[in-house]
Amino acid sequence: MPDFAAQIPKAELHVHLEGSVDAETLHELDPATPLEDLRALYRYPDFDGFLKSFAAVVKRLARPEDYALATRRLLERLAAGNVRYAEIILAAGVVLWKKQEFGPIFDAISDAAHGSSVEVRWILDATRQFGVEPAWEVARLAAARQDRGVVALGIGGSEERGPAEWFGEVYAFAKSAGLHLLAHAGETGGPESVWAALKLGAERIGHGIAAARDLELLRHLRDRDIPLEISITSNLVTGVVKKLEDHPIRALYDAGVPLVLNTDDPAMFGCTLVDEYRLAARQFGFSEAELRGIAEGGFRYGFGWRGGR
Repeated sequence: MPDFAAQIPKAELHVHLEGSVDAETLHELDPATPLEDLRALYRYPDFDGFLKSFAAVVKRLARPEDYALATRRLLERLAAGNVRYAEIILAAGVVLWKKQEFGPIFDAISDAAHGSSVEVRWILDATRQFGVEPAWEVARLAAARQDRGVVALGIGGSEERGPAEWFGEVYAFAKSAGLHLLAHAGETGGPESVWAALKLGAERIGHGIAAARDLELLRHLRDRDIPLEISITSNLVTGVVKKLEDHPIRALYDAGVPLVLNTDDPAMFGCTLVDEYRLAARQFGFSEAELRGIAEGGFRYGFGWRGGR
């Protein structure tokens, strides 16, 4: 299984660029700050603590060149794990919150992705708790960059402080502009959060593990072939799943819900996509055939995969 997990071609559909930035990369950007001080940014007690740590890391990405370095480092690690295709989430809402100019940052990451063996598409993410008006701006930025690899609009952040119902008109605009639609949901929220994301038109659900508690929702996801983007280690480290053996990935899979495996924020959670495949096999009994099917689904459910495997 270790060789299989490393060698099988994989797609990564849920990875945050900012969450892939490790302490060593921050140290490259800021050699004057001791490495141990930077590593302390990656320690947090719970999901809210994680959001604060995420914000602290993002604040250190001050220039377009910083985002470019983050992109190159992420793609190097993805390629090393035989990831062939990635839809990388950029927290555009946080860029705006930092009052940075978005265009040069997007130009920098787009240029940094050229020449990689990983085929890349981009998802622009609005931050739920920032409200509707910033989400409108993110949607417009995404719609204007579809010819440069932006394939979808998403919302992340706090489900509780930014309910999906706020964003109906924003999502309607994004859909009419030709963008695909995503939403983080059912991570810290319950099944009702997933239902709300589906009402927005979400075509994939980031996390969605709360669906395991709603039989009607399980049937809906199965029958409409709507995949959940599962990140086992993420859910454990943020505390939304208290014990590894309690993670519902096996129950979701056995219920016929389409799944794709992902890292979410690999630097903040200390994982790789190869690790996630190995964990699914070791802890939850997934066979090579089952994991091969999940890996193939990663390409099938991608919004912009064009290459051969």
